[in-house]
Amino acid sequence: MPFVFYIFFMKQLIFFLFLISTTFYAQSKDTIVDSKYFEDQLYIGLSYITMTNLPETVKSNGFSNSLVLGFIKDIPLNEQGSFAFGVGLGYGRNTYFQEIRILKSNSGTLFENVHSDNFKNNKFSIHSIEMPIELRWRTSTIDKYKFYRIYAGGKIGYAFATKSRFKTDDSIIKTKGISEINKLQYGLTLSLGYGTWNINLYYGLNDIFSNAKLDGVTPIKMRDFRVGLIFYIL
Repeated sequence: MPFVFYIFFMKQLIFFLFLISTTFYAQSKDTIVDSKYFEDQLYIGLSYITMTNLPETVKSNGFSNSLVLGFIKDIPLNEQGSFAFGVGLGYGRNTYFQEIRILKSNSGTLFENVHSDNFKNNKFSIHSIEMPIELRWRTSTIDKYKFYRIYAGGKIGYAFATKSRFKTDDSIIKTKGISEINKLQYGLTLSLGYGTWNINLYYGLNDIFSNAKLDGVTPIKMRDFRVGLIFYIL
């Protein structure tokens, strides 16, 4: 799916979330308590993925990226609202461009090393339901909407769909349901910034694959590190 499409999709989604947040704010404006208030409950983010622990003969090849969006329940922990706990539910799509061709065979899934001059692009994608958990610090007040924030925590993702796509000048090979991809993906997260612009980091704590071997020999112990931007609404 072209990167331009993701930008268009994000613009449309941000507009949609803005309408939702405006409605929620109008409904709760008269009932909110001055000593406690909620922040940053809707989020959307786009990150660049760096793959770590790749086999020596494998390279990244393309713009590996991650798209996340969802809702976090904000629970203030003090009267000023500067500290809070957050737990949420969201969707994540991670796409990895690299030089491992994934194919189905009668004997199982094959992971083959390919060379950069043999194909146009090669990727696999993971679609997950995610649960973020955060400890939150911010300098906001009930009527101050631009403020500094530091949100640290982690998230657990459950992969409900996986697929790969290998494209050459002559053909396209698609593979769905890659059982060697771990259903559970989890890692540490950190978001920090001011106002609209916030840096978002993710460090994966477990391998993306389980019992996968490159060319039937080398275990694939790949993990990911993501850096990008995250936008909060409401």
